[in-house]
Amino acid sequence: MGLLVRRFVVGPLDTNAYLLADPETRHAVVIDPGAEGVRIARAAADEGWRIRHIWITHAHFDHIAGAGELAESLPTWPLVAMHPDDLWLWRMEGGAPLFGFHIDPGPEPTVYLHHGQQLRLGRTIVEGRHAPGHSPGHVMFYLPYEGLLFAGDVVFYESVGRTDIPGGDPDALRQSIQAHVLTLPDTVRILPGHGPETTVGHERRFNPFIASWPEGDG
Repeated sequence: MGLLVRRFVVGPLDTNAYLLADPETRHAVVIDPGAEGVRIARAAADEGWRIRHIWITHAHFDHIAGAGELAESLPTWPLVAMHPDDLWLWRMEGGAPLFGFHIDPGPEPTVYLHHGQQLRLGRTIVEGRHAPGHSPGHVMFYLPYEGLLFAGDVVFYESVGRTDIPGGDPDALRQSIQAHVLTLPDTVRILPGHGPETTVGHERRFNPFIASWPEGDG
């Protein structure tokens, strides 16, 4: 049996939070607990899975707002992993105060991700891919043997991440997609930070943003 993946649609922006578990060790990680940390913790406990890490694609509030609640719901404090270029965003509550509210993102990251870094969940190898553009420290998580890409807010079903926000950079986002998404096999499933899953091949052919780039890009 391969890696087990559960999706939770949480928070006011319908963020996709993902619970991943290794069926043999029963170790688990959560990617982007944007809200409803207690719900995610209970779902893992019901399955007998032990959440040991939280992996953050980027530090916008809708991807981290449930991290504190999740950590407090676990018997053992989890390690939090994120790229250091988004620490400034984490420390300003993911930008939540700009919208008139506050969040508690919980324990500050102590594992600093870098491009090409290999993480493990049981026997599963997970490759961190630094993909700035939506935010400076955005990271995607690629599982080559599972054919999965947890893309955060880099690319969605027939869309791409916003760049008209603090830290956004449209040129960097295009370069990230060209280098770290379009170079993958067409069959790789993209599990994005919002909306339905898609594939690399579908986005290569039908994503209108990618199609609008000058010929030869990507």
